[in-house]
Amino acid sequence: MFSPEIALQQLSNALQLGAIYALIALGYNMVYGILSLINFAHSQVFMVSAFIAYFISLFVIKSLNLAFPFSLCLTTVCTMVVASALGAGIERLAYRPLRRAPKMSALITALSVSIFLENFTLAVVGPGRKQLPEVLFPTAIYQVGGVVVTSIQIAVVIIGIAVLLVLKALVNGTQIGRAMRAISVDMPAASLMGVDVNMIIAFTFLVGSSLAALGGIMYGLAYPVIETNMGTMVGWKAFCAAVIGGIGSIEGAYVGALVLGTVEILVPFLLKSQYRDGIVFALLILMLVFRPTGMCGVVKSEKVYSHGI
Repeated sequence: MFSPEIALQQLSNALQLGAIYALIALGYNMVYGILSLINFAHSQVFMVSAFIAYFISLFVIKSLNLAFPFSLCLTTVCTMVVASALGAGIERLAYRPLRRAPKMSALITALSVSIFLENFTLAVVGPGRKQLPEVLFPTAIYQVGGVVVTSIQIAVVIIGIAVLLVLKALVNGTQIGRAMRAISVDMPAASLMGVDVNMIIAFTFLVGSSLAALGGIMYGLAYPVIETNMGTMVGWKAFCAAVIGGIGSIEGAYVGALVLGTVEILVPFLLKSQYRDGIVFALLILMLVFRPTGMCGVVKSEKVYSHGI
C-alpha cells in the first residue's frame, strides 16, 4: 500500500540515484557545451574511475593505514587527478586531431574510445566484480519516522548540489568560465580575441572527467558492485538525463537526472522492474519528439550566410 512513509522512502532513493546520474551528466554537458560533441567515452571514464578508486583505496587503507575520513579524502583526490589526466589525454590524442573534421568522425572516434576503454579495463582487471572497502565510508543509518536514510545517501545528495553550485560559479563567475562561453558561441572569434582554445578545451575535459570520477566513487559506495560493463548502461542513462534536462545546460543536467532517478525508482514499485529501462528510454524519445531542447534547454539561433551568385 502506498503510504506517505513509503513515498518519502522512495523519494530519498530517487534523490541518491539522481545525484549520481547528475555527476555524470554534468560531464557530458561540459564537453557538449563547448564542442557540441557527445563524448561517449565519458561513461567509460566513469567506469575506469571506479576501478581506480578501488585499487587506490586498498593501498591507502592497507599500506598507509589511513582511516575514515582521511582514507576517503585521499582516495577521492587521487582518483579525480588520475581520471582528469585520462580525460585530458583522450582529448589530446583522440579528439583534438579531428576538431576540424566532420562531426561524424568525432562521434565514431568517441564510440571507439569507449569500446577500447571497456575492453582494455576488462583485460587488465578481469571479468570479476569488485567492491570498495566498507571502511572507506562507514555507513550510518538514520530513521526519521518510517523513513530510513543512510549517511551515504545524505553525502551523495549534498555532493551533487555542491558540484552544481561550484560549476555554476565556475562558468558564470570566472575568467575561464567566460572563455568557455566564448568558445561555445564562436570558437574562431574567441581564438582571435586571445583565448587559448586548446587550453580551455583541455580544462573542460579535465573537469568533466573529474566529475565522472566523483560519480564513480559515489556509485561504488552507494551500490557496492564495480564491474567493467557498468559504464555502458549507467552512462547511457546519464546521457538520457542530460538530454531530458537540456543538453548543454548545467541546471538541466541536474533536473533531468532527478527526473530520471525518480522514474527508475518508481517504475519497479508501481509496475514491474522489467519495464524500468523501457520507460526510461521511451521518456527520452518523447522528449526528443515534443521538446528537443529538453526541460531547461534554450533554442539557439544559427547564422546562415548566403553568397550571391
